[in-house]
Amino acid sequence: MTRTPVRFAVVGCGVIGRVHAEVLATGEDSAVTVLVDVDRSAAEKLAEHLSGTVGVVAPPVTTSLEEALARDDVDAVAVCVPSGLHAQVSLPVLESGRHLVVEKPLDVSVAAAAPIAAAVAAAPPGTVASVISQHRFDPASVAVHEAVAAGRFGRITSGVATVSWWRSQEYYDSGDWRGTWELDGGGAVMNQGVHTVDLLLWFLGRPVDVTAHTALLAHERIEVEDTVAAVVRFESGALATLHATTAAYPGLTVRLHVMGDAGSAVIDDDELAYFHSRELAEAVAAGDAGAGPAAAGNGRENQSAAVLGEEPEQDVAPGTSRMVVAHRRQYRDVLDAIRTGRRPGVTIDDAMLALATVQAVYESVRTGGAVRVADVLDRARTAP
Repeated sequence: MTRTPVRFAVVGCGVIGRVHAEVLATGEDSAVTVLVDVDRSAAEKLAEHLSGTVGVVAPPVTTSLEEALARDDVDAVAVCVPSGLHAQVSLPVLESGRHLVVEKPLDVSVAAAAPIAAAVAAAPPGTVASVISQHRFDPASVAVHEAVAAGRFGRITSGVATVSWWRSQEYYDSGDWRGTWELDGGGAVMNQGVHTVDLLLWFLGRPVDVTAHTALLAHERIEVEDTVAAVVRFESGALATLHATTAAYPGLTVRLHVMGDAGSAVIDDDELAYFHSRELAEAVAAGDAGAGPAAAGNGRENQSAAVLGEEPEQDVAPGTSRMVVAHRRQYRDVLDAIRTGRRPGVTIDDAMLALATVQAVYESVRTGGAVRVADVLDRARTAP
């Protein structure tokens, strides 16, 4: 039996708004019922794109969030405006009783995001609020997280996260908000690296403190960094290095290493490039047929094929962008949470912790020393 779709308003019709709109307009359990942008032409262009490319009926457009929230065909809202406006849009959404999905980051600072967290805590039971961290739902990320949680890597000792991207000067010049503290909230680590920060925390646990350096080395006319290097210390005792840059021409990959005393893994460009667990190797050596031949041996062999299996991605049309595929995975989780009333896979608290870690990077640069992540969160909670 066909279920009634969850009906979304998409607020912000730029590049990332188009990704959200495509995913929601083509989903079996979702629909886009209105597009919102202060620039009406941007909303109209997206409506035309949806009808012409995706093949759905063009949704109505408006420049008014209030008008969108007054509609009776909006169950949830996807917030895709510049980062520094996330709270400004999210609070009325929550006050209206709608479900909420916010494109990363939650806002540009913990203080700016704190009202969202408070509004979610005060929302009626069953209200779902999530922040986009789509790479938690990549098969590679799921495999590594499950291995860590099951203890297959033993004690986690360290991590290495690097975001080696290129953004041209034209990219930063393309919008007045790009590269500003007020609306972008930071540079390579906030805008490009926050997803990887979230994964690092998901794998290694709660961070204690951060020591960092940043630099602006390859771009002009922006307020924020294009390169950062930091060390993060975790409650478990594990240590991690975090590197992010938009100055790595012509653009390399995101690479994340998780290392333990009984196993390690490498995710490169969202794929599981390497996985080795002593437990899995020993199971094969002991004759456990379920472990699979690809896991055989007791050396450094790559067990990733045995861990992932060969199940194809579902519902992926040829030519679908990786961004759309990744967002679709997370929206499946969000829609299931809305229908069942459970917590989404990425919560507002998760997003607050990632944001506080990023903010600790910037505070470390300003102070020249280590900054405790808990202190960053506490200051936001106690601020008047």
